[in-house]
Amino acid sequence: MLTTNDTSRAFIAELFRTAVATAHPAQCLPNLLPPMPAGKLILLAAGKAAGAMTEVAESHYLKGLAQNTDRLCGLAVARHGYARPARVVDVVEAGHPVPDAAGLAAALRVLALADSGGPNDLVLVLMSGGASANWIAPAKGISFEDKQSVTRALLRSGATIGEMNVVRKHLSRIKGGRLARHAYPARLVTIAISDVPGDDPSAIGSGPTVPDPSTLQDARAIVAKFGLDLPETVTRALNDAANESPKPGDPAFAGSTFALAARPSDSMRAVEAQVRAAGYDCIALGADVEGEAREVAAAHARLAQELRAQGKRAVILSGGELTVTIRGQGRGGPNQEYALALAMALDGMPGMAALAGDTDGTDGGGGSAADPAGAILDGDTVSRARALGLDPAAFLADNNSTGFFEALGDLLTPGPTFTNVNDFRAIVVDTP
Repeated sequence: MLTTNDTSRAFIAELFRTAVATAHPAQCLPNLLPPMPAGKLILLAAGKAAGAMTEVAESHYLKGLAQNTDRLCGLAVARHGYARPARVVDVVEAGHPVPDAAGLAAALRVLALADSGGPNDLVLVLMSGGASANWIAPAKGISFEDKQSVTRALLRSGATIGEMNVVRKHLSRIKGGRLARHAYPARLVTIAISDVPGDDPSAIGSGPTVPDPSTLQDARAIVAKFGLDLPETVTRALNDAANESPKPGDPAFAGSTFALAARPSDSMRAVEAQVRAAGYDCIALGADVEGEAREVAAAHARLAQELRAQGKRAVILSGGELTVTIRGQGRGGPNQEYALALAMALDGMPGMAALAGDTDGTDGGGGSAADPAGAILDGDTVSRARALGLDPAAFLADNNSTGFFEALGDLLTPGPTFTNVNDFRAIVVDTP
């Protein structure tokens, strides 16, 4: 016999699937694709949705080219495990969140392809979250190992994705608008799936095709804020004016266009409609929530308790990207840490279930496509754990949320989703 918890768990899992499906390239990309140019079309893609975006775009253009495929070329770089089949455009896989040699080699090929464009050609750039790690082209004087160490230091610091990208943009030959300089004088069109709060084009994939509003001074301030211990070569690069990124008014951006195919708010609106159709009140906290995972969980738990006290049937929805300051030695990610902290705060609440997951299919982890996307919980999660001899507080202190939910069988493991519109969180407060 199904319990209220079972029904609520099934419902929130369906909400997660709706959020992902709304942002899939097959759903959101075709209507934005520009016409074929007079010359050749150079398709360049990067990020967790790169494989699927390329698959959709290539299929679209090949229908009109028949056998004349010489006018289409390109390269897509996706996270390991996120490639999709393509006939003409090469699709390769590279490291994320820590870049690897495959991303380094691919970025050099991308720059060469962009350089090959002429006035009659179109450089079509398909961007999605994860591109910052997939396209890795260190600035002069910085080694590949230096860039890897910077990424690891930023990941452990608790810096937001925006702060991470400000630093990375000033240590690169492709990020922060620099790809646009390589594409010029070809026409440049960028279509992106947003995974960043506010949908700032300069933050998606570190903005390789748009002007960069951040500065070297901003990057140095972030390094100082988190007390990052960086290689001397990186410190020198952040003090070298030659590494300042191109700003608005740079000729490289003349005539270029940028469009969003999907954004977190699009997925949220689709889910909100589904929640209301099911008869629940919808408490939408927005698609741009940021903060330390366990602190946000505490705030959301208080809201859930207030709704229960008022006798409401409601679903609390939120998106955005949370952070974790790593102090322990465990495994996990911001969604799983949020879920663990939430389970502890709502221990024993009947008729409650929640899900926290990254819409790209992985949350933290070691860079494998099989890493969990998040976790599912309910009011009985903590009591079930204690019955197994598990101490939730100890797991939280060790940042070992993966180990905790793995032991309970409550990890969210959809596998690669081939899109990325950031995190999705839902808390169902139902009648007991």
